[in-house]
Amino acid sequence: MSLRNSLVGVVLAVAALSGGQVAQAAGCSDDHVQLRGAFGQASFAVEIADTDGERALGLMNRPSMPRFSGMLFVWQTPQHAVFWMENTLIPLDMLFIDSQGVVRTIHENAVPMDRTPIDGGEGIQYVLEINGGMAHRLGLVPGAELRHPAIPQQTAAWPCSE
Repeated sequence: MSLRNSLVGVVLAVAALSGGQVAQAAGCSDDHVQLRGAFGQASFAVEIADTDGERALGLMNRPSMPRFSGMLFVWQTPQHAVFWMENTLIPLDMLFIDSQGVVRTIHENAVPMDRTPIDGGEGIQYVLEINGGMAHRLGLVPGAELRHPAIPQQTAAWPCSE
């Protein structure tokens, strides 16, 4: 097998894993987040929940969510973040993220309709909810970095300008 054919195979495998989406090399937009870590990079189309009402509703009552989509919960200051799955119909992975955009805790496959509190810990300013099992499939672990314009760029671990 030639080097060219090998490279084409790698590109096709990455495209298949990402559902055809490729992370942007640089820059930010309000409707996408990017994650990077030892696994590489991934991009998710997101809805933003940055008001009390939006955060309370979250992803409740939705029967499905596209593969590389999610919701980014945003608070003005770091806090103790606790979530639950009441009225949430799909399993979710929850990434609890600090003020610099660093993933501190990951809760995988939260059970739909479960009222058990999911404690993300102290010092959390952002929570990214994605489809259940996606964090494991991508190899996401604590320490991964999230890039989005809601994170103050002067202190972001991965600023939009990179």
